[in-house]
Amino acid sequence: MEKFFRLKERGTNVHTEIMAGLTTFFAMSYILFVNPAMLSQTGMPAQGVFLATIIGAVAGTLMMALYANLPYAQAPGMGLNAFFTYTVVFSLGYSWQEALAMVFLCGLISLIITVTKVRKMIIELIPNTLKSAISAGIGIFLAYVGIKNAGFLSFAIDPHKYTVSGTGADKAAASITADSSATPSLVAFNNPAVILALIGLAITIIFIVKGIRGGVIISIAVTTLVGIFLGVVDLSSLNWSETNLSASFHDLKDVFGVALGSKGLGSLFSDITRIPSVLMAILAFSLTDIFDTIGTLIGTGEKVGIVATTGENKESEGLDRALFSDLVGTTVGAIAGTSNVTTYVESAAGIGAGGRTGLTALVVAGLFAISSIFSPLVSLVPTQATAPILIIVGIMMLSNLKNIQWDDLSEAVPAFFTSVFMGFAYSITYGIAAGFITFTLVKIIKGQVKDIHLILWILDLLFILNFISLALL
Repeated sequence: MEKFFRLKERGTNVHTEIMAGLTTFFAMSYILFVNPAMLSQTGMPAQGVFLATIIGAVAGTLMMALYANLPYAQAPGMGLNAFFTYTVVFSLGYSWQEALAMVFLCGLISLIITVTKVRKMIIELIPNTLKSAISAGIGIFLAYVGIKNAGFLSFAIDPHKYTVSGTGADKAAASITADSSATPSLVAFNNPAVILALIGLAITIIFIVKGIRGGVIISIAVTTLVGIFLGVVDLSSLNWSETNLSASFHDLKDVFGVALGSKGLGSLFSDITRIPSVLMAILAFSLTDIFDTIGTLIGTGEKVGIVATTGENKESEGLDRALFSDLVGTTVGAIAGTSNVTTYVESAAGIGAGGRTGLTALVVAGLFAISSIFSPLVSLVPTQATAPILIIVGIMMLSNLKNIQWDDLSEAVPAFFTSVFMGFAYSITYGIAAGFITFTLVKIIKGQVKDIHLILWILDLLFILNFISLALL
């Protein structure tokens, strides 16, 4: 194990890697329950999606572990599954089978741009200032996700300033979209779940500041135990019946391989009039998938040596393998029957706990593999127990802001839109898009057009086309 994962070389050990794997898994295990709930609104069988989610996560994460030897975990991405459900199926009217076919094509696009080194070129072309901004932006994004998951925020929406979609027969499954009049505020601390999150945050801060070994996973366990006494964690919900697992395998047959069948790829391009819309949807899928991964790798890469940035922006060989692992996850996931698989930003929680090698990812993959059996136990860990971890790791990553020359507006403006916009737009990809576009604008204003690489022009154009397509969809 030492020889395969090169533990000593990266300054880690088996115990640390296992603890890091547990931390990452519990930080992202919510996807096991959220993804089936989201995609089942399209008519997909929830139990089948549950197993497809596990298959996609295990495939991508195992590649990260055994091929790339990196501590990153993969699973169907939040945001991508929402786009799959509410935009592609509900708004555009495609069937879920056709949407799965689009996801499969995204995997092929990722294969092409990875094999041709285009993705690596993109990363190498990103200026050091934007790399620091992306890393800090990931921190802002993580901290914001943690604050939201903890339940510390409430949002006020003005009357007639929102739209409701995807209700169907179940109003509880509705998607509500508000305009910019929605304002966040601090919740009243009179809710047991919010109080648990506060306690969990205090416990996490104590363990982290004191430097207690394995403090991250211990804080999750302690917070979960406190949640039992506060009534947030309901032990009576445990159900070890084999019925659900049997139903999952039965329903998997209804989604596995559908993307490649007559109702998937066979139907997607059958109507010529829909081709422009199909291409725009695939573009949106691909850009989000590609740049979520790039953002995560850059944002946390310096900690584990993936992105070994020098004055010439040279990258380590691990980058190629990480990108290849990502495309395998998406392709296998689509065939299994789930939305785009992507590298999870919650991997930063495990990295913050000391994860440095593929052994961390191997632990995560193993936990995903057995979660079909132990899903009732996994579901006991409340988001209030993992949210503080995301907040603390986000704070740690903000240190990258010191690398930006804030007194130079030509650097400060793109850096601001890259980092802060990730949190405001709740999207890593949109933050990168805002940074790229403003970086190009600043270069034009300064008369340094020659410094803008052709690939950057192409990416700017694709991002703009993506925004236009989203406005028209």
